[in-house]
Amino acid sequence: MIPAEWLWIPITIGAAFAQTVRNAAQRHLTPVLGTLGATLVRFLYGLPFAVLWLAAVYLVGHFPLPAPNAAFLWWVLLGSITQIGATALMLRIMAERNFALGIAYAKSEVIQVAVFGLVFLGDPLTPVALIAIAFCTLGVLLLAPIDRRHPLRTLVAGWATRTALLGLVSGAGFGLAAVGYRGAALALDGAAFPMAAAYTLVAAQALQTLLLGGWLLARDAQVVARVCRAWRASLFAGCMGAAASAGWFTAMAIEPLVHVRTLGLIELLFGYAIARRFFRERLTPLEIMGMVLLMIGLIVVTSGR
Repeated sequence: MIPAEWLWIPITIGAAFAQTVRNAAQRHLTPVLGTLGATLVRFLYGLPFAVLWLAAVYLVGHFPLPAPNAAFLWWVLLGSITQIGATALMLRIMAERNFALGIAYAKSEVIQVAVFGLVFLGDPLTPVALIAIAFCTLGVLLLAPIDRRHPLRTLVAGWATRTALLGLVSGAGFGLAAVGYRGAALALDGAAFPMAAAYTLVAAQALQTLLLGGWLLARDAQVVARVCRAWRASLFAGCMGAAASAGWFTAMAIEPLVHVRTLGLIELLFGYAIARRFFRERLTPLEIMGMVLLMIGLIVVTSGR
């Protein structure tokens, strides 16, 4: 049996895998539904599964429902809005470039979330965490060059491109969302971490569905109609999205953000596996080196924290 203090590790790995599968499903939906339509899928079709998870935690785990407060609502609002924007930007990047590149740029969040977690939540930054971040960040940089014929030049100059800037903003959005959701879970005083995570997830996905769905209905109702017609493919993406979010929320309710999001970079390895299997994208020697550095960082954050 896994010790309680290490429980966040398998939960995070499972969340990263589910998120990779969801990203792949959303990529196929984007040409049909558009960027915002594919973003709505994540929340609208994920909400029923999130509610089922909350019911299971309540009925099977016998954890009482917490009482929301003003701090909880504020943190959920912050996480919901920033996650909507970050998801839309990530899908836009993947539509413009390739699947693995979109994930790589979005994962610039690992540095940003370390700063946000320290500033907003007081999560500590240990030397081991900083070492892990350094290895992982360098690995991500090596995985992300745009011009594979001149990888070192693009490694230095590539971050000034439009795609890279969108990725940085997307990463900041995901970082702030992580802060919001961990803050919301911690604001539920006395709630056990499974219930705090499940309750926060349902609140966030309900709010996101209302905000984005309502905005799309007012601006372009045809997008919402297309999302409803694509319910078969969307249900799978929603299920994987809810599973990923359940894992992230639970891990973040247990462990400081910087550890969870650094280990979450294992999603890049899953992303490259999917890119090779389904999208026929090939790995270069530079990308292999990046993956090795990434793996070193993941080992450091899980074994030496």
